[in-house]
Amino acid sequence: MPPKDLILGFDTSAAHCAAALISGDRVLVQKFEPMQKGQAERLVPLLQEVMDEGGSDWSDLSAIGVGIGPGNFTGIRISVSAARGLALALDIPAVGVSGFEAQAYGQKKPVYSIIEAHRNQIYLQKIGENTVAEPQLLAREQKKFLKSEQVVGTSLEDSLPNICLPAFPLAVAIAYLAAKRYRTQQARPAPLYIRAADAAPPRDPAPVILP
Repeated sequence: MPPKDLILGFDTSAAHCAAALISGDRVLVQKFEPMQKGQAERLVPLLQEVMDEGGSDWSDLSAIGVGIGPGNFTGIRISVSAARGLALALDIPAVGVSGFEAQAYGQKKPVYSIIEAHRNQIYLQKIGENTVAEPQLLAREQKKFLKSEQVVGTSLEDSLPNICLPAFPLAVAIAYLAAKRYRTQQARPAPLYIRAADAAPPRDPAPVILP
């Protein structure tokens, strides 16, 4: 019997560092560390811990899955850059997975996936079995129409009565989705910001993440 694909998934799109290692349907290691800052320093050591606890070498990986947002701009760039660098060094595919898709994984479709956007706003995307709507940034009060819909999400200050929690931990869902896609997906991971950056633009142009 051929060996199962070994997939590493991780995410720093919000106030956390999350990582998981899967082999086929098995979750070998799963870690989630809440943190407001320090993801850039913590991510690579965390990934090494996950690999070590899984009894695996980096060369054993078949692919990498990474969360691309939406969420914290700096956090998204940290993960996407790390995924691209690892994929290049290991000569394996890296697959970008949105937070919407990760939350909706394992849910009955269609489902509206909601992510907290702060400032009294939410990110929203409708995900069907074979179709995905464009993601949106909405004022929180606009979500009233969702009261009769299937909804998945976490951490909403005034959660809808019909909202359900994701079926899998974030990094685990990212790894599972990467496992399904890495053989056919050609595009490299790219950040999914949706909302424009808050900070004033610097005098010098920022580094560009190539497509």
